[in-house]
Amino acid sequence: MDLSRRVFVTSAAVVAVTAGLPALPATAADTDLSRIPVGSGDTPADLVRKASRVRPTVRQIAWQRLERTAFLHFGVNTFTGLEWGTGDEDPNVFQPTGLDTDQWAQALRDGGFRLAILTVKHHDGFVLYPSRYTDHTVASSSWQSGHGDVLRSFADSMRRHGLKVGVYISPADENQYLHGVYANGSARTTHTIPTLTEGDGRTPGRLFALDATDYGAHMLNTLYEVLTEYGPVDEVWFDGAQGHIPPDKVENYDWDSWYTLVRTLAPDASIAVTGPDVRWVGNEGGLAREDEWSVIPVKENQYGRTDWALSYDTADEGSRAALVVAQPRTDYLQWWPAECDVSIRDGWFYHADQQPKSVDELTEIYFGSVGRNAVLLLNVPPDTDGLLHATDVVRLREFRERVDRELPEDFTSGARKTVTSGGVTVDLGQEREVDRVRLAEDIRYGQQAEGVVVEAYSAGAWAEVVTAGTVGASRILRLAEPVMARRWRVRVTAARGAVRISEFGLYRSRG
Repeated sequence: MDLSRRVFVTSAAVVAVTAGLPALPATAADTDLSRIPVGSGDTPADLVRKASRVRPTVRQIAWQRLERTAFLHFGVNTFTGLEWGTGDEDPNVFQPTGLDTDQWAQALRDGGFRLAILTVKHHDGFVLYPSRYTDHTVASSSWQSGHGDVLRSFADSMRRHGLKVGVYISPADENQYLHGVYANGSARTTHTIPTLTEGDGRTPGRLFALDATDYGAHMLNTLYEVLTEYGPVDEVWFDGAQGHIPPDKVENYDWDSWYTLVRTLAPDASIAVTGPDVRWVGNEGGLAREDEWSVIPVKENQYGRTDWALSYDTADEGSRAALVVAQPRTDYLQWWPAECDVSIRDGWFYHADQQPKSVDELTEIYFGSVGRNAVLLLNVPPDTDGLLHATDVVRLREFRERVDRELPEDFTSGARKTVTSGGVTVDLGQEREVDRVRLAEDIRYGQQAEGVVVEAYSAGAWAEVVTAGTVGASRILRLAEPVMARRWRVRVTAARGAVRISEFGLYRSRG
């Protein structure tokens, strides 16, 4: 879309802004615009007004633009056949003798992915680099004579092929539970991070005094290693699992201290999905809600953990009605966009008897995630050789090619656009058959649209083609049948505040 002419909406009227949008405050990313407090005295109108004022941070905008990201579940489970390890595995079981992380990176890049997240530590506690703080690592395996470092190879390969680097570090740790560290009931005390070990050799430029349990300090030291020794990290992925420990044993995670360390050592990294930047969509099928809001009600739990005011699997997280229902449990309205995780195979780790999803299935997932204001996180697990399986590599390429065919040439590129009091009209110069419409708001100014209609001009009149509720950073609408027209327009029919449309694309899929 011609970004020299943008539109905003007041109520349901579209007004032209021909000189471009006003600049954001220079300190927008450092203010509290991403979360606004909610009080018991707020009226429904107050809640909507506050929601309309919430803005994403610079790091959240950068994350949203990735659209397709990759997960790589790899570890001892790859060799034991388990999905959740036990923590007492013999490290020597880890033998990826053909490890080729350049092959991973090339396959992911060719598949259209822009960031990859490696399971540096899963719930079993096995670490894919030689850590100072546990023996349950690649250094205890005979693989590469104990000198292997998957994280180093992964990070170098991703950057070499132009992908951003993400790390998954599970808060749960079965191995540390077996060693009496995880869920040992210890009180939170102040720890010095990094905690130097005998013969450490490091001379940190800064030491951190952070409150944590015994295990919380272990996690802080792990985070410090990962975030200071392997180059820039763009996403740190936490889940909230406790592992397979007795139900009366619980580790209360030191989220505030973990967040502080990540923010300091990797200020550009998004913290997901148990984190303040990105939330879990609520299922492992890769599908967002039909109307997915990035501004939702949240509360703070357990040492600063960002949590849902409503349940994680609530069908409606952010509408006007949801804001009111959640109000008694809401501390903030927060920009907390959805990430849709799903595995290309049935399991998260590689299992030889499983096959990847079909291109049709992956395409439906794409439209149900990226097409609904979310980011797709697709897991592609390396096999026991340390490679992405050839079948998966082919499927990734086929998936990207299919998406390219679904959204080929944008007919509005270079077309004449007219902004009127009724909407944004595009004249394609000739009749075009259209069956895909892509819309986006300029989310620097929040998520405002609550209803839109796309219309085509035919036989002397405008006719409704398709409608939608929310838009956000990306909304892709598929028409039941292609529509032939020269002139098209989009109108905002309901909104919380000023809507800036940054994309109005028209496509004809190629199957």
